[in-house]
Amino acid sequence: MKSALLHIHDDLGAESRLQAACDLARSCEAHIQCVQVRSAPSLMTADIYGGAAFAPAITEELRQIDDRLRIQIEDRLKREGVSWEWRHVDGETVSALLRAARLSDVIVATLPEGARKDFQDPLPIVPDLALGGRTPVLAMPQSAKSFAISGRAVVAWDGSQEAASAIKAAIPLLRLAREVHVVTVEEADKRAFPSTEAPEYLSRHDVSVQMHSWPRGGDAVEAVLLDAISSLAADWVVMGAFGHSRLRELVFGGVTRRMLRETRIPLLLAH
Repeated sequence: MKSALLHIHDDLGAESRLQAACDLARSCEAHIQCVQVRSAPSLMTADIYGGAAFAPAITEELRQIDDRLRIQIEDRLKREGVSWEWRHVDGETVSALLRAARLSDVIVATLPEGARKDFQDPLPIVPDLALGGRTPVLAMPQSAKSFAISGRAVVAWDGSQEAASAIKAAIPLLRLAREVHVVTVEEADKRAFPSTEAPEYLSRHDVSVQMHSWPRGGDAVEAVLLDAISSLAADWVVMGAFGHSRLRELVFGGVTRRMLRETRIPLLLAH
């Protein structure tokens, strides 16, 4: 991965995203594209009670906030010693990031740890980014301190196109991992698939793996997968993003939905 898009926004996940992008840049000799999105305040777009009259003052205040944030992050990146550039775009956050990511290898975004209650909470945009475009998403929990690329990676494999896309996107990072564990969940009610396909594919890309078939018992697949991730002490996870809609209101499969809600380690997602 040589080009990482970093979502720039002043929230509680900003440090986690920045650190992950720097970890990527150092490990892969990658270039960071800092993308700062300015969205119009809702009162300006809706013009309720004549809100548009305040547009110039609000726009200028937002510009000043963005400029201060840019100065802080640019100073930090200079000290980190990584390659980077800055892009400032206008529009709705998800669509703007997806447009900017067309020639990026990965989008670094925040995985919120709870419902959004105020402006400092990270935007819940990972699902939309993962399903709305073709660029894989590195979803960083907002409290994560780093992205341990060289640690222990777990690959969730079920033979689906989504899981295959995630594996292919993750190859450059999996080569750097100390251990790679491919996990399948035994499902008697699901069509059989060649569980060895993923390890064989990865071996052809010089990635050594350990294969695990986790018994499901009577538990939900997502619960079994979370148990496997915990038991293997994973530092990060590769998985397909499953969903049934690309509209703003997404309907996620149960596995993806619970993983996004409960996982506290980085997730590399692809659809």
